Amino acid sequence: MIDHVSIGVRDLGRAKAFYDAALEPLGFHCVSQDDSSLGYGGESASFWVIASEAPPSANPSSGLHICLSATNRRSVDAFHAAALARGGRDNGHPGLRSDCGPNRLEACCNAGK
Repeated sequence: MIDHVSIGVRDLGRAKAFYDAALEPLGFHCVSQDDSSLGYGGESASFWVIASEAPPSANPSSGLHICLSATNRRSVDAFHAAALARGGRDNGHPGLRSDCGPNRLEACCNAGK
């Protein structure tokens, strides 16, 4: 149903370092880049990071939440570790949950549920 999604960021260079590392375990790579945007996906971009002067607030009450599919739980663990290593905030270690909690960006593996 959804072809792509985009999120605004203030610092595209910092965002690239973060998303390159965090999305690699999920099989997403930067497949498109220019001075104002980064496009991540497999063969084509489905997740866009756009330079913005007014990106969404880091406040959890903003409602922003993006969940990316992972093929296995090891890739969820690797996504989590890479995101933390690049400055992400830990809103809970990977594990089985009944809801997504306060995460703004997460990876989910539904295998074995």
